[in-house]
Amino acid sequence: MFDIDVLLPDFLSIMEAVPVTLAMAVTIFLFSTLVGGLFAFIEHKRIVVLRQLVITYKIAFKGVPMVVVIFLAYYGLPPALHFVASMFGVDVNAHSLPNWVIIIVALTACVAAFQAEVVKGALNSFDAGQADAAHSLGYTQAQLFRRVLFPQIIVAAIPDLANAFMVIMKALSLAFAIEVIDIFAQAQLTAALNFYYLEAFAIAVVFYMVIAYIVTKAADKIEAALRVRT
Repeated sequence: MFDIDVLLPDFLSIMEAVPVTLAMAVTIFLFSTLVGGLFAFIEHKRIVVLRQLVITYKIAFKGVPMVVVIFLAYYGLPPALHFVASMFGVDVNAHSLPNWVIIIVALTACVAAFQAEVVKGALNSFDAGQADAAHSLGYTQAQLFRRVLFPQIIVAAIPDLANAFMVIMKALSLAFAIEVIDIFAQAQLTAALNFYYLEAFAIAVVFYMVIAYIVTKAADKIEAALRVRT
């Protein structure tokens, strides 16, 4: 039976993981978007060699399950960092690397492959004729990007970027595999103490739904504001 008496204690317990989860999600979102944007630019400009490397990267990280990447990073990142540090004569105990850093690196690597497609699609939606018109008015490349290109591609990309943030939120539930506590993991731990699993997971669902609502509404408002300016 569903016991409402445990809802408040469980709610307070699970809420403790919300700030940490959001902090990791925002960090992964920012880094993955920057890396994905760079990849999209390389593809858009058809830069030789680098473009093929980007395509290979996207195929690899879109095809490999995220949990596999997490374990590869968990077991492979510390020795890799130790090896690189030793090449420069730096003594680093890479095995003391916090697990939350590993999860951020692993999920950033995965999500960047998808963010590259988002930014690439936004870049392809840009009318090249506007660039020619801007150059005819004496715009530099920097001015073209800042005043014409960026405002338009960010508007086109906002809905997919909002979806990407929620994908990251859900992907963080895999972090418990390497003992990183997010909302889902905290719900599991809370339920393990009192055996009220249904109640704990129901509260976790509420947190996810509230976050999704806030992200969606914020994205809609930002998109509307930018469309007015452009």
